[in-house]
Amino acid sequence: MYGWQQRLKYKMANYRSKMRRCDVPCPELDINSLKRKLPGDKNPAKNVKRPKRAEVNYLPPHPSGETSDSLEMDREELLNEVKKKNNHKVIQEKMTKTFSYRRLEVVTGSPAAGDFKERWPALFCEAEIKAEFGRITTISLEQSFMYKLDHYTPKLIALMKAKGGVLGTKLRPFLEKLSQNQSIDMRRDSVIRSLILYLGEKQQDLFEDCLEDSRSDATEHVLKILVVYGANEEDPVDAALLLEGREIMPGCGSTAKACTLLMGLMYALNLAYPPTLRYTFEVFQKLFLGLDGIKLTPKVQALNVNLLS
Repeated sequence: MYGWQQRLKYKMANYRSKMRRCDVPCPELDINSLKRKLPGDKNPAKNVKRPKRAEVNYLPPHPSGETSDSLEMDREELLNEVKKKNNHKVIQEKMTKTFSYRRLEVVTGSPAAGDFKERWPALFCEAEIKAEFGRITTISLEQSFMYKLDHYTPKLIALMKAKGGVLGTKLRPFLEKLSQNQSIDMRRDSVIRSLILYLGEKQQDLFEDCLEDSRSDATEHVLKILVVYGANEEDPVDAALLLEGREIMPGCGSTAKACTLLMGLMYALNLAYPPTLRYTFEVFQKLFLGLDGIKLTPKVQALNVNLLS
């Protein structure tokens, strides 16, 4: 066994060396080479940058004939293009062209969300978040998320109605709302909030509810979905994404749409899931979006079995 392990070790090392020497660049290898690491990080297993959430294009090479300098010029042109009206096609083409340059900046530099928005303002709109998620995963973001959410809703409601005790008491207000004649957006909102409770987490860790005339201070939150209610305090009138103390994306519409776009931003900015909502985001990723759905934690695996039974 030891001999086979050593043989595979040397074989893979030689393969990586050949990949680095070939004409076609491989950024995923270059970024983890020891010579590119800081003096204190020169350890093969330290700070390894690799796909962790089923990303297909985690760190792609630049398009043929393009360099970081030429793509930086395209980025600067994008700053002017976003100021023009009815310019979606040009923006989309340039965003697609500069995708590799943007991923290199995200993966290597781990920039703050606010700083990244200043450099790439075109990314922070609904259409481009969906497009960027598609470039990274090849999955349709909103279509996959909403379809699976609606598909699992009847089964989720049945599982929650079967719960008793303290958890059943916490779920009862949401189940009562679901029994009423709600709009599709309100129904999705209630299902997502009750799902968070069902997983043993707090819906307040993801949602910040406030009135339209007294919005919460964004600087107090690292990652939240701000849900704004009107004067009747019943139906939300808007939702916004708060990241790292800034309202990074207003006007998301419904809470379900905000959850979808938040997942897109998590991939686009290579952000880690908050520990207090690890099961919620695992369900979003693996059950609703179908990314890396084979590897499930025991709690999510149990939920998945119940949903499929």
